[in-house]
Amino acid sequence: MLKLERRPAPSKVMRIASPLIAALAMLLTGIVFFTVLGKDPQQAFYVFFIKPLQTTYGIGELLLKATPLLLCALGLALGFRSNVWNIGAEGQLTIGAIAGGGVALWLGDSAPAWGLAAMLIAGALGGMAWAAIPAFLRNRFNTSEILVTLMLVYIAQLLLSYLVHGPWRDPQGYNFPQSKPFADALLMPLLMDGARTNWGFILALVLALASWLFSRWTYVGYRMQVAGQAPAAAAYAGYSSKGTVWIALMISGATAGLAGICEVAGPIGQLQAEISPGYGFAAIIVAWIGRLHPLGIVLGSLLMSLLYLGGESAQMQMALPAAITGLFQGLLLFYLLAADLFINFRLKLVMQVRAREPASTSGESA
Repeated sequence: MLKLERRPAPSKVMRIASPLIAALAMLLTGIVFFTVLGKDPQQAFYVFFIKPLQTTYGIGELLLKATPLLLCALGLALGFRSNVWNIGAEGQLTIGAIAGGGVALWLGDSAPAWGLAAMLIAGALGGMAWAAIPAFLRNRFNTSEILVTLMLVYIAQLLLSYLVHGPWRDPQGYNFPQSKPFADALLMPLLMDGARTNWGFILALVLALASWLFSRWTYVGYRMQVAGQAPAAAAYAGYSSKGTVWIALMISGATAGLAGICEVAGPIGQLQAEISPGYGFAAIIVAWIGRLHPLGIVLGSLLMSLLYLGGESAQMQMALPAAITGLFQGLLLFYLLAADLFINFRLKLVMQVRAREPASTSGESA
């Protein structure tokens, strides 16, 4: 029989190369998938991966969709490295959008120059406040932050739906579930002409650099890494596990809240019943593709953004279902987890030898 056996020294080269292996396996599986559907694989891959990047507008859309993915994944990665499993960045993104959007609606059309900065701060604080709930529950009652953060996603989405259907609905919006459009002064400035990319992407890159500096050069970042890699050593050194939980969830909540406000103050321009196609959940995949390193997360966010764009292009050009994006995301995560499994373990053939039954004696037979 086959048995998994832990490798004494996992390959560092393969650990770095595993995202590339997973992406290649995803592409090969895509060939089979398109062939089964009766589509030309060459045309499908052109529509999915090449055509979205052939124009300035397409490149801008790539960076635009990469922004919330990058912001959410940066915060999640810091937590994952310290064994704090925030699965609810989608909910923190939504609350951040509500908090920042509420500031925009309160300021109205005569918004001051500091209005956008106030929205960004409110978005980050909103995400932190939502992440504080699982942090408190884990430290006080030892609840699972995985379950709590996940369940809070649905509460956040229902709260947003209530607001745009009720007290914050635009009275001149023809009864659509949306708020009033934000003032022009409260919208993120565009980064380039001919595209919708805004300065939120630059903010995300700055935070990626700050994340690397925080993890590598600060005492708190070092303490969080020790807590994740060697919990017993962290406890022996006197590092507070409760403090690590608070820091990890506050940072990930803040970055997810910023992602939310960058969406509603960016391409959307108002609050709507749906402001994210699942960026908070897709950011979990981005964090693992990037091996929890800021540079890898930047590249992973661009790849995941391309999957979103390719899925939209395939729907319009080849009449493929909307689930095609989720399919490729799932394949990428599946192959990445499979690669990680065989990096840390190997298959070993174990021979089972059956014990022979003792022959019956003549006295027993008698």
